[in-house]
Amino acid sequence: MNEYRRKKKLPPMTMNTVMSAEALKHSENMAARRTSFGHNGFQHRIKRITPALNGVSGAAENVAMGSTTAKEVVSRWLKSPVHKQNIEGRYNHTGIGVAADRKGVLYFTQIFAAN
Repeated sequence: MNEYRRKKKLPPMTMNTVMSAEALKHSENMAARRTSFGHNGFQHRIKRITPALNGVSGAAENVAMGSTTAKEVVSRWLKSPVHKQNIEGRYNHTGIGVAADRKGVLYFTQIFAAN
């Protein structure tokens, strides 16, 4: 993600462990079918992240499923205007989580935040 942002002359994002834990939990929940594929619970994830960042002024989330590599996921997101807007947004923190379901299908979550 930061490689792409650098090419666009955008500042890099810092990986945040609390955000990555939330992203992983969401990916695991989607993979286990505890929640549907999508952004259910996004506001709750941001509430849990906020204290770790001393406040959040903006946040977004990208999810994907079925891709086999992170590079493939990013390529697909960059072809989607909404996902690309998140990638190019004024965010300075990120967290990423990946989980597989019983059939090996991968679920990806990336959370973006600014403070």
